[in-house]
Amino acid sequence: MKQFAAWFADALAAGEILPEAMTLATSTRNAEPSSRMVLLRGVDERGFGFFTNYDSQKGRELAENPRAALVIYWPKLGRQVRVVGDVIKQSAEESTAYFHNRPVPSQLSALASPQSQVIPDRTVLEDSVAALGKRYEGGPVPLPQNWGGYRVIPWSIEFWLHRENRLHDRIRYSRQARGGWRIDRLAP
Repeated sequence: MKQFAAWFADALAAGEILPEAMTLATSTRNAEPSSRMVLLRGVDERGFGFFTNYDSQKGRELAENPRAALVIYWPKLGRQVRVVGDVIKQSAEESTAYFHNRPVPSQLSALASPQSQVIPDRTVLEDSVAALGKRYEGGPVPLPQNWGGYRVIPWSIEFWLHRENRLHDRIRYSRQARGGWRIDRLAP
């Protein structure tokens, strides 16, 4: 986790565009995979956090199969990090705190959107956000019951560094059952 924090700081210093953007890969219990971009919203010794609608495709897949993979790529630095692990929901307190730190329009959008569901057109969303904006004008927007955070608790973290002639560096940290991490160099 210290190595990730150092690389993330390097990505910020290098001016990477959206250094917190990451691919989240999930799958159903029948191993039907899917992936999408999400934003890393906190990382510490407990794992990698992100927030979403629990009823979205990713939320439904995580309910069926609480495992995921993440890929974070920083092209300016020629670095990527791959994470594989178990997924748990963050606490209601963490979800509430994050939700209320978001801009109000983002809060309203989260409340209005039936994420991943078919809708007839965009005006459904726009009308819902406008109505909710009037309803909660001047007051707090409530945390939707179907919205909150997840944390990926890594089993494996791989650090990949671009090198010339495809001789990239790949260092994999694997969590050990008795604590600590095993470190292996992988061939590119």
